[in-house]
Amino acid sequence: MDFLLIIFVIFLLLVGLIGSFIPAIPGPSVSYISLLVFHFFTSYEISTANLLICALIAILVTIFDFWIQIHGVKKFGGGKKAVNGSIVGLILGLLFIPGVGIIIGPLLGAFAGAQMEAKKFNDAIKIAFGAFAGFIVGAFSKLSFSIYIIYIIINSFHHIW
Repeated sequence: MDFLLIIFVIFLLLVGLIGSFIPAIPGPSVSYISLLVFHFFTSYEISTANLLICALIAILVTIFDFWIQIHGVKKFGGGKKAVNGSIVGLILGLLFIPGVGIIIGPLLGAFAGAQMEAKKFNDAIKIAFGAFAGFIVGAFSKLSFSIYIIYIIINSFHHIW
């Protein structure tokens, strides 16, 4: 039974990693759920302190991700349309330009959103880069957390051997 649950945990970990880049998937939450499934439903154990610390970090990373995206846009003079454009651009970029769409999509989407806010071309370029910078920093923080969860789970296997 542990084997099937470990496969499920690995699946959740992969979804958590993907969720670091795709806004529709709550990467930190999915990664944390994988840790809970691993702890409560397999014969392996994670310390209560680790579970609580990871819960707190998951919440903080999620809040930080939302804040940094908005901060990146606002810091460079953008508004809600630029933020939303960045998110829509990411999704469209992933669908229509696999691979590089994750970089180009948010940039173009934030630029389009800034243009809709009647910003000058140069201002829209700055806002787009602010949104892109916010996206990259947020994605990096979520990815770091998901990798940390993977490390904790792998480390749990070592303690058994």
